[in-house]
Amino acid sequence: MAIIDLFSKRQEMLRNEVPDVYVYTQIPQPLRVQIVHILNELFSGPIPYGGTGLLEPFERIEHFLCREYGLFRFPFESNRADERVMNYLLKEPNHERVLDLVEVSFSFIASLRRSNLEWQYRVPQGKFDAAIDELNGRFREHGIGYQYEEGRIMRVDSQLIHSEIVKPALSLLAAQEYAGANAEFLKAFEHYRKGNTKESLNECLKAFESTMKAICTKHKWPIKETDPAKRLIEVCLENGLIPQEIQSHFGGLRATLESGIPTLRNRMGAHGQGVQVTDVPLHVASYMLHLTATTMQFLVESEKALK
Repeated sequence: MAIIDLFSKRQEMLRNEVPDVYVYTQIPQPLRVQIVHILNELFSGPIPYGGTGLLEPFERIEHFLCREYGLFRFPFESNRADERVMNYLLKEPNHERVLDLVEVSFSFIASLRRSNLEWQYRVPQGKFDAAIDELNGRFREHGIGYQYEEGRIMRVDSQLIHSEIVKPALSLLAAQEYAGANAEFLKAFEHYRKGNTKESLNECLKAFESTMKAICTKHKWPIKETDPAKRLIEVCLENGLIPQEIQSHFGGLRATLESGIPTLRNRMGAHGQGVQVTDVPLHVASYMLHLTATTMQFLVESEKALK
């Protein structure tokens, strides 16, 4: 099922002050309920089992997890395994065990599909892929830093990208002179979390430009409010924002800044699409966020080093 951009969600986004991009130590109740809906749709295929289509797979999921946890069954009063599993998902306080259940449930379906023709019929590949997309979209929507990838729940920053690039950039942008860039970058992440990839590209460019404008304004370097990214880059280079002694080693930096953020945004997100609708893949938007973050981090750190 597609994720709907409701009016209430848009208003929450406008009002929300986000201290960090992702949360790792909790699974909010609305997200738990949405996961229940996803799993119910996945397991209740067109061939009924025990009247609901849910009993057998949930009995096996409960048995698997309880064996690992040293339990006989989940501690909820019900004669139905599906109800006990769903109550566990809704009420278990340990967020890592909730993620265990999600991972095992999706992996179990993947295993059934590989070995059982009936389950290939009950859960066609398109339905399974759509469920994974919705699950990951819900994680992003709630700002929870996990994704289901290749049969496992993984932290978004498991490869240090978030902790080494995004969080330091947000910390640097917390200074008052970068308030505009900070707000725009957080908007870019909010759009990414909601799957609005074109809007994310646009906000990335705004944040990148605002960072350079803030530095130029602080040092009274001559710029115009309407100067594009290319001109702002030129002013920053002309005024030694990149240390002179290593400027020769940054021959590719200007090309990266000019052709990376501005051009990719111009080609994919900013101009008219013509007859064919331009699709900006989620992985492109992710690349843009991290490229923007590391570029802004470099610019702010370079400004701090100026004498």
